[in-house]
Order: sequence, then structure tokens, then C-alpha cells
Amino acid sequence: MAAVMAAVVLARRFHHSPTCLRRLLRRGAGGATYGPRRRGASRGAGDSEQVFRKSLQRGLVLSTGAFLVYEAHKLISGFAEVHASFKVEEVIEQADYLYGSGETEKLYQLLVQHKNSDDAELLWRLARASRDLAQLSSTSAEEKKQLAYGALEYAKRALEKNESNSAAHKWYGICLSDVGDFEGIKTKIGNAFVIKEHFQKAIELNPKDATTIHLIGIWCYTFAEMPWYQRKIAATLFASPPTSTFQEALRYFHMAEEADPNFYSKNLLFLGKTYLKLNNKKMALLWLSKAKEYPAHTEEDKQVQKEALELLNSM
Repeated sequence: MAAVMAAVVLARRFHHSPTCLRRLLRRGAGGATYGPRRRGASRGAGDSEQVFRKSLQRGLVLSTGAFLVYEAHKLISGFAEVHASFKVEEVIEQADYLYGSGETEKLYQLLVQHKNSDDAELLWRLARASRDLAQLSSTSAEEKKQLAYGALEYAKRALEKNESNSAAHKWYGICLSDVGDFEGIKTKIGNAFVIKEHFQKAIELNPKDATTIHLIGIWCYTFAEMPWYQRKIAATLFASPPTSTFQEALRYFHMAEEADPNFYSKNLLFLGKTYLKLNNKKMALLWLSKAKEYPAHTEEDKQVQKEALELLNSM
């Protein structure tokens, strides 16, 4: 189809083009430029002139053909780029619909077909889909590991394609954290600084992204809750190991809720858990109850409901 369109466009261009090329052809065929054979000139000279004219004409025709082929190639390339752009937009639209519907496996199968894409928007979505698939209880331990490392690679490539993409920074940080679970405490702590930097960059690029603000809250909560023996290991391995407090974590969880109220069941859960850590049972009861009552659209929401109920029963 692209070739047909290119041929049509070129035919129109050639039909309506300036007459210079046709003039040259007419001249080469015996027009006024070269003029009639001079009186007294030898027949051999005339034959030579005719040969020259025919050679010129053939050369011009060949040049015209090469020009048309070149122009056709440019047009077809342009059509291909437009088609590819429409295809990417269509895949992203389908992916966002499946994500909103909680169709984790279908979403992964859709996006993994485009794992060699150069589009950052597709790649970070594939990283997210890989990670979500790894989180399913039906996924085996070995598959979880493979998906985690695959997700990190997709997020890394998304960043390479577009360093100004907020979501690429966010999902790179998330996937790097997941990989740390397979590589031991030293690697996990060492990665923590990089993870926080990417979360902060994501917020810088998109200040209203409640999910990334929540993730920094999780980062703070994790290091505030770190057991003493891990703190000792961290102090041995790093001159300035990562540290935080529950008060700092609470601030980020509230900031996330302000940016997008009731956006994520896990943010409600961690507000309740953080208030429990700070011995504020009244506020813990409020937020844990909200987490328990949050509509369960995903498997993670169901896990949040279960944990919130257990914490409420233990109070």
C-alpha cells in the first residue's frame, strides 16, 4: 500500500513539476540548444552528434529513474514511520485498558511481543507488567526471579531511550528494589541510594505522581524498621548507610494521599501501620479500616484487605 501511494504521489509530482527536465530531454533529442548540423560539416560528425544526443537522453532518463526511486524510498519510509507511530499508540491504548481491568497475564502477553521496541512508553509498561506477573501467587519462584530481572532490563532500556520519562525512573527504582531481594542484604542496601535517587527524579519530573511519593514513604518505612543486626551490617559496609524515621515515612504517605486521595489500598494500609509504630492507635484504626474496606480490584488489594483485618483484630 505504501509503495502504491508513493507511486501516485510521485506521478503527480512529476506531472506538475517544473519543465526544466523535459526541456533537457527535448534539447538532447535535437532541440535548439545544440542546433541543426552546420552546413559543410561532415556526415561522420553528424552521426557522432546523434550518438551523443542519444547517450545524453539515455543518461537523463536513467537519472530521472534513479531520482524517482529515491523519492519513492523516502515516501515509503515516511509512511512506515507514521504507521509505526499509530501502531505504538494503539498498543499503549490496549495495554492501559488491560491494566485498568486487572488483566495481568493478557497485558504481559500483549507487551512482551514488543520487547525489542525503542519506545520508552512501551518499555516501562512492559517492566510494570513483568513485575505485576511476578507478584501473582500462581507464579513459580523461578519464574518470579526471571520476570524480576527481565522487568529491570526493560525499565533500564526505557531510561536509555528517554531519561526525561518520569514513569521510567519510577519503575527502574521499583525493579531494582525487587532484584535486590535475590542478591542479598549488601546489594539491597547498596541499591537503596540509587533507588531513592530515581524516585526523587520521578517526582521532580511529575510532582503530582502519588504512587512515587508513596514509594519514597515505603523506602523511609523500610529503613526506619530495619532490624538492629542489619543496621550493624550496613554500618560496616557503608560509611553513611541509609537511614530514616517513621515520622518521615508518615509525611510521605500523607503527601501521596493529598496528591490523589484514596488512590492505592497499600498507601492506606501503610498509613495505619505507621501510626501503629508511632503508638497512635486512634489514627491507626481509622486508616486500617479504610484499607480493609477498599474495593479489591487486584490480588494485591486482596492481600492488603487481609493484612488490615489481621492488624485490626490484633488491636
